[in-house]
Amino acid sequence: MTAHAAEPTPVVPPMPERNPKALRAAIAQHAPQLLPNFDEHWKWAVADAYDISTVPAFMARWWGEFAIARDPKLDAHMANLHHRAAESTDIAEAKALLEEASHIRHEVQRLEPGQ
Repeated sequence: MTAHAAEPTPVVPPMPERNPKALRAAIAQHAPQLLPNFDEHWKWAVADAYDISTVPAFMARWWGEFAIARDPKLDAHMANLHHRAAESTDIAEAKALLEEASHIRHEVQRLEPGQ
């Protein structure tokens, strides 16, 4: 009988430095599917607006998006929560599923660079 090697667990990349340039580079490398929306949002919210006061809100949103997308298991779990909530006919169940997703989004905001 031949032993099969276990599927390697994907390594979750660390969070980058907390600035737009480092976050964009991390997205480009580890979650490139997010890059078009990141760039479009940057152009609309910061560059074309000539308003750097929007950078903290921009960073908060994309910090969380990357934190979830960089981890395939967490990304799949979030997608599952949203799918199940959308399909649920029980309002209490849908609310609980969305509250769990919201809790995860709040938790990933606490991640620090390197985590």
